[in-house]
Amino acid sequence: MGQHESQSPRFAAIDCGTNSIRLLISERTPDGQINELNRDNIIVRLGQGVDATGRFADEALQRVDEALQIYADRMVEYGVVDVMMGATSATRDAANREEFFDITRRHLGRVREGAVAQVISGEQEAELSFRGAITDLPDAQDRTVCVIDLGGGSTEFVVHGPGREPQAFSADMGCVRLTERFLHDQPPAEQQVAEARAFVAELMEQVRSHVDLRDVDQVVGVAGTMTTLAAITLGLSEYDSRAIHMATLPLEEFRATARNLLGLTPPQRCEYGPMHPGRADVIGGGSIVVDAFTSQFLDWGLSEITVSEKDILDGMLAEVMARPL
Repeated sequence: MGQHESQSPRFAAIDCGTNSIRLLISERTPDGQINELNRDNIIVRLGQGVDATGRFADEALQRVDEALQIYADRMVEYGVVDVMMGATSATRDAANREEFFDITRRHLGRVREGAVAQVISGEQEAELSFRGAITDLPDAQDRTVCVIDLGGGSTEFVVHGPGREPQAFSADMGCVRLTERFLHDQPPAEQQVAEARAFVAELMEQVRSHVDLRDVDQVVGVAGTMTTLAAITLGLSEYDSRAIHMATLPLEEFRATARNLLGLTPPQRCEYGPMHPGRADVIGGGSIVVDAFTSQFLDWGLSEITVSEKDILDGMLAEVMARPL
């Protein structure tokens, strides 16, 4: 399936977060349309123990190496001409990050000479997430939209609206970070939940001081915790990205799903068909973040949340397609 002269150019984006590593391959057709060819997700838990040790665990780097081997093979098979790989939250903090970059250099170099993962700042991450998330949102430019990207190590809040400067803030609260730091039992003990909630409440104060959430007309949630909560709220028997993408749900029901999951064990969470086994032990941490921001928006009179399957990956793909080959 290698690149042919007549074939539209093909591009790839890879997002390496704290919990998962994801690949998107698309082509630009002669009429300028973007045609998605492949989207994949491998849970590698790169952030395993980073919060406590300050470095990547050897077995976590091994999992990244194996995932990138699979992705590089696939990009070569599809004839990809350029790739952008963004490394987020955990990579900014790890003492042995050069080992990680060496792994990415080895695999990405097979697609484009000299390619290597790049660390994306919290603000840049937020902008790319916003760009991706609203791709299919009708009339987004006419409203004040808040995109919330809840990851493994951090949560980004980005607000864009007509006639105002974009605002973005990255808060160090994600599903893996909160689980490792506070939620030591499954389900977590009351005291553990209380400490995690207090930590999130403090960070939400920081968010509100940097981003004006009060004017928001529409909330859009992206990334695995959000899409999984949406799938369960919708009552899906299995994960179906087409049913989830652009689904608009009552905030009350979305919050109720999060609160329910927090009180369950990982095996009980896996009884819900859409739950990825690699997410079941950390989604409680994400649920606490969801509970905090949904409660805030409900207090201000908002009643819905829209969930997007498109996120930073799609934002990065737009960027790689725009740069010269």
